[in-house]
Amino acid sequence: MNSFDDRENAFEAKFAHDADMQFKAEARRNKLLGLWAAELLGKSGADADEYAKEVIKSDFEEAGDEDVYRKVSGDLGAKSDETTIRAKMAELMAEAKAQLLSEI
Repeated sequence: MNSFDDRENAFEAKFAHDADMQFKAEARRNKLLGLWAAELLGKSGADADEYAKEVIKSDFEEAGDEDVYRKVSGDLGAKSDETTIRAKMAELMAEAKAQLLSEI
C-alpha cells in the first residue's frame, strides 16, 4: 500500500507543478503580448508596462484565452487582424514556456 500512496502523491505533485507552470506561462505570454500590442499602439516605457499589466488582468475575466484576445483586439482595432493576434499569442506562448524552462 505504501508504494501506491507514494505514486499517488507523486502524480498529485506533478499535476500541481504542471498547473502552476501553465499559469506562469500564460501570465508571461500575456505580458509579452501586452508589450507587443503596446508598441503597436505607440506606447513605451511605463505606459507600455502598465498596458501589459492590463492585458494580464484581462485573463481573469473567464477561462481560456478569448478574454485576452478580445482585450488586445479591441484595443488594436484596425492596427492588427485576428490571424496576426492569434499567431502572436501562439508564438509568445512558446517563448514564455522556453523562458520558464531556462529559469529552472
